[in-house]
Amino acid sequence: MAALVIAEHDNISLKASSLNTVTAALACADEVHVLVAGHQCGAAAAAAAAIAGVSRVLVADAPQFADGLAENVAAQVLALAGGYTHILAPATAYGKNIAPRVAATLDVAQISEITRVATPDTFERPIYAGNAIATVQSADPVKVITVRTTAFAAAAGGEGAAVEPALAVAGSGNSAFVSRELAASDRPELTAAGVIVAGGRGIGSADNFKMLEPLADQLGAAIGASRAAVDAGYAPNDWQIGQTGKIVAPRLYIAVGISGAIQHLAGMKDSKVIVAINKDPEAPIFAVADYGIVGDLFEVVPQLTGELARAD
Repeated sequence: MAALVIAEHDNISLKASSLNTVTAALACADEVHVLVAGHQCGAAAAAAAAIAGVSRVLVADAPQFADGLAENVAAQVLALAGGYTHILAPATAYGKNIAPRVAATLDVAQISEITRVATPDTFERPIYAGNAIATVQSADPVKVITVRTTAFAAAAGGEGAAVEPALAVAGSGNSAFVSRELAASDRPELTAAGVIVAGGRGIGSADNFKMLEPLADQLGAAIGASRAAVDAGYAPNDWQIGQTGKIVAPRLYIAVGISGAIQHLAGMKDSKVIVAINKDPEAPIFAVADYGIVGDLFEVVPQLTGELARAD
């Protein structure tokens, strides 16, 4: 059996999600290949070749792949699909855009956001906002899978796999890249951060949200938000953590003014250490917290920030 991993990259470097996806693929098949579809993406291909367990890197290098348009990348995956029993992509916006197109064209059922590989045809995935785990067995000849990357360790470095060119398919012509707006930030990327300070509706306003910045600065942390805070306009959409936002599993997660709705818990409950600050002692967030502080966040957060500053 052989598995194909669809690498997520920016043509220069691999995204961390690709390393977790390779780990899942190694549990599915005896041989793992990685597809790097991009333009002038030799550096990303070299990074893929250096992943332990990867035996082959297929490089589709052409202008139509430069911006990762799902229609074009999915067509490239389909051109290679015949040789694989498993096709895996990270459960990120990138992977979720490509995998369903591949599954639909192959007429197979996609297996979404797996958290464990029991056997090559049996997988576990969360349902009901993570309150239950479904065991899914697939009889499809090709398993198209998205991987919840926080559930798998990142693959280690290896000795170097063979890098081979793949015949690039033509662009679909159904979509075109227009522009990309990237928010500049000195903070870590949310899904890769080791420490996250997240705020909820209890913070009260967008201006009050700024009080999290000194605390995050002291910890070298990313800043996140609950959906309630995002919907209220306190924080931007790309900060949202939860079932309909980003899934994170940092070493330390500090929840400030977050009640702990199950949709939010689904996105952060795998964090190694969870600290909750909330004035309501009955808030559900305390059920998953390793440490809880019952108090007024407008007093607790400045005190905590000050203590960290003095410790420096």
